Amino acid sequence: MTSVLFISKRREDVYRDRALEFLKQVFPDTTVVLGLAGEAAPEVFTQWEGDYIISYLCPWVLRPPLLSRAGIAAINFHPAPPEYPGTGCTNFALYNQETSYGVVCHHMAPKVDSGQMVAVKRFPIFESDTVFSLTQRCYGVMLTLFYEIVSFLAEGKPLPASDEIWTREPYRLRDLNALKVITPDMPPDEIERRIRAVTYPGYPGAHLVLHDMVFEYRGKTTGK
Repeated sequence: MTSVLFISKRREDVYRDRALEFLKQVFPDTTVVLGLAGEAAPEVFTQWEGDYIISYLCPWVLRPPLLSRAGIAAINFHPAPPEYPGTGCTNFALYNQETSYGVVCHHMAPKVDSGQMVAVKRFPIFESDTVFSLTQRCYGVMLTLFYEIVSFLAEGKPLPASDEIWTREPYRLRDLNALKVITPDMPPDEIERRIRAVTYPGYPGAHLVLHDMVFEYRGKTTGK
């Protein structure tokens, strides 16, 4: 029986739940590990051996000893296109005023977001998009890609191979944090771009640091 290790975030996520439901339907021998960024890697990472590792919004960087114990493949579903490895990808895509976005399934390598592409799906970005709307649509497209790739595995077919490649070094958390900073000397259009790119419900967004005090953006004034 095919054995799978499925690793994802431990947060309420209807897309993740649907992906996992389908995975367990076709591969009953699925070990599920959920966690949050900053948590220690679980003990199962030192013990598991099987056929496939599937990372789906995984909060950990998976190390070579674990990846090597996937007898057939270790793959990751990345919520961004090849031009946006790393973190904060929807943020940077909006900041860069891209007109399209996408998702990737790729083989996992010791270096984050560097493995060979399995498949890429792209979709348009609209002028009305926010970080929230783009992220939610991204998760929907990624779920569709997940269904397609896991169906390949369930049918015993080899994984497809995309000729697309990663085009830059991964974005880091420090890059996203820097994007959130606005300064008095920035032109209005730059400030607007940053606000659009980093505003997400429930998370810190654009802010100004002045005399060691932090002033957060809360929206435009409505009065004259």
